[in-house]
Amino acid sequence: MAGDPDARAAALLDRMSLDEQIALLHGHMPLVMKPRPQGVQKSAGWVPGQDRTGIPALHETDASLGVSAAGRRDDPATALPGGLALAAAWSPELAEEAGAMIAGEARAKGFNVLLAGGVNLTREPRCGRNFEYLGEDPLLAGVLCGASIRGIQSRHIVSTIKHFALNSQETGRMVLSANIDEAAFRESDLLAFRIAIEIGDPGSVMCAYNRVGGTYASEHAWLLTDVLRGDWGYKGWVMSDWGAVHSLAAAGAGLDQQSGQELDPEVFFDEPLKDAVVAGDIGQGRVREMAHRTLRAMYACGLFDHPVSPGEPDLAFGAQIARKAAEAGIVLLKNDGGLLPLTSPKRIAVIGGHADVGVLSGGGSSQVIPKGSTRFDPPANAPRWSAGVIYHPDPPLAAIRDRAKGAEVIFDDGTDPARAAAVAATADVAVLFAVEWATEALDTTLALPDGQDDLIATVAAAQPATIVVLETGNPVFMPWLDAVPAVLEAWYPGSEGGKAIAALLFGDANPSGRLPITFPASTDQLPHPMLPGSDLPIVNERGDTPPFDIDYAEGADVGYRWFARNGAEPLFPFGHGLTYTTFAYADLAADGLGVSFDLANTGDRAGTEVAQLYLTAAPGRTQQRLLGWARVNLAAGESQRVTITADPRLLADWDAAAHAYLVRGGAYEVAVGRSARDLLLTGTLQAGPQNLGA
Repeated sequence: MAGDPDARAAALLDRMSLDEQIALLHGHMPLVMKPRPQGVQKSAGWVPGQDRTGIPALHETDASLGVSAAGRRDDPATALPGGLALAAAWSPELAEEAGAMIAGEARAKGFNVLLAGGVNLTREPRCGRNFEYLGEDPLLAGVLCGASIRGIQSRHIVSTIKHFALNSQETGRMVLSANIDEAAFRESDLLAFRIAIEIGDPGSVMCAYNRVGGTYASEHAWLLTDVLRGDWGYKGWVMSDWGAVHSLAAAGAGLDQQSGQELDPEVFFDEPLKDAVVAGDIGQGRVREMAHRTLRAMYACGLFDHPVSPGEPDLAFGAQIARKAAEAGIVLLKNDGGLLPLTSPKRIAVIGGHADVGVLSGGGSSQVIPKGSTRFDPPANAPRWSAGVIYHPDPPLAAIRDRAKGAEVIFDDGTDPARAAAVAATADVAVLFAVEWATEALDTTLALPDGQDDLIATVAAAQPATIVVLETGNPVFMPWLDAVPAVLEAWYPGSEGGKAIAALLFGDANPSGRLPITFPASTDQLPHPMLPGSDLPIVNERGDTPPFDIDYAEGADVGYRWFARNGAEPLFPFGHGLTYTTFAYADLAADGLGVSFDLANTGDRAGTEVAQLYLTAAPGRTQQRLLGWARVNLAAGESQRVTITADPRLLADWDAAAHAYLVRGGAYEVAVGRSARDLLLTGTLQAGPQNLGA
């Protein structure tokens, strides 16, 4: 029994009363508790420990991008780049390393549960939380999320995976019903969760706010019991999102724990649950199962055997990981004429984007606020609980000045386009920072705000050597694209973002990021040109609209798959990203479910290529799907034989009658290339019929 978490949980439960079991099944939100118990810090969640049984308290913090501030002032913490930046690195190894770093800081702060593992797919590119997530592809997002969870739990910390499921936009998130065909669901959003759970084995799954097919996710027996427990064999516990529990029916559907009970209309999983057991409406065995799943995960993740010991977080180590992640995730979108890297400019104009203050971060529950951050007031339509618009304290202006010693670096804040253009015209090159803030509980447009498009166009007209650095949480339109030779997408680059941007600008690091999402050319290209629910009135201070439905008629064709299906030309395709060297592909050979090919660095400097394998046609259907990838580092002139093996589920279709993923068998047309549209080599995989189960 010593190492068996199920046996240990069962033995402990045998000694616990019904009241002690129920006490595990609901938790507080210390951030809003009044009074907050002594010794409980401001944070997202707290489930009290039990002295008699020796059960440790659950101290929970939001942690997608670092240990969230949650109202704490001058909080020593490392802010990782946004989730899209981590996804743009296409590196499971980096995701795992970053997860372990966050967990180390969490342990030092006294937390043992990280509300991490966001893997909602980018169905809606205007979603205000896309910056937390890992892009639009189920394989890429699932693999990276699983690796991050594995890194977190390697430090004996529970990680969640969230938000289960189809939480694809913030507008109406509490009331909307996300509707989708089961096969499409299994081949997209659910597949991302399944892959991540297989790799990371998270201690807990957090349900979503929204309804799925008319039923709230917290009360969805098909999702929480039939799929998660039945088909996938998941053994951990399911917690609610904060304010997502609507009735005691959730307990019977498969929800194990009510989180942030102060935000719900009633603490359903306390006295009402006990009353239902006494009345015989809910079996005592169900309560034991709920408690067992919670304790089992706590044992499996090491919370009993490796209790947290508060201390000082290793911020120097955190800075190393944040810098590494930022450099790996910045995407060079355009570089006409080889303007980048900068070589020896004598006078550099840096313009806009509060580049003199820091780098932008995304808002909401994931907000990390390292010491020295700068706060600006949020827009009027931001959620009332917003911490404001936070800039992390690594200003690109200072980093550029430090790197460009000997050059004159001048700054203009960009508030007057004509003045900024005049400054740019006196320089050899202009580096213009454009920003777009995104936050939980508020969706965005795909346009840069505050007249920044006009600023860029005006500066570019005066200075042909203009480089645009984007700090955004979503794709944005670029009406000025033809007028500027170089564009970098830096996302929200984190605590070391300024230095990482400077390293890319000057070639100290070679760009290796690739887009994890498609940049559309217009909203007309989207499955929903108008954001669903955006035309409805706001009916309460929480920001809810009247209930509405979203029918995901695109099915499994999310992002680049939708563009391929419709033959639409995006502004920049999924997988796109340039480097300061060149690569050549040759001699593709197919073998089983894999392909091999020669990859050569034909340039004059070392670089990293992300070679991508796509399905382009299958027996009975045509649908583009990412099958796998390889991130390959090559010195100048070096070549390597590269092999990529397809995940067979990406060759399969969900068959409802068989209740399984079925590989139909036959010829599967594939292609290898630099992006979903830049496909250089083609081949055919031969696969026999196969039932892969559910």
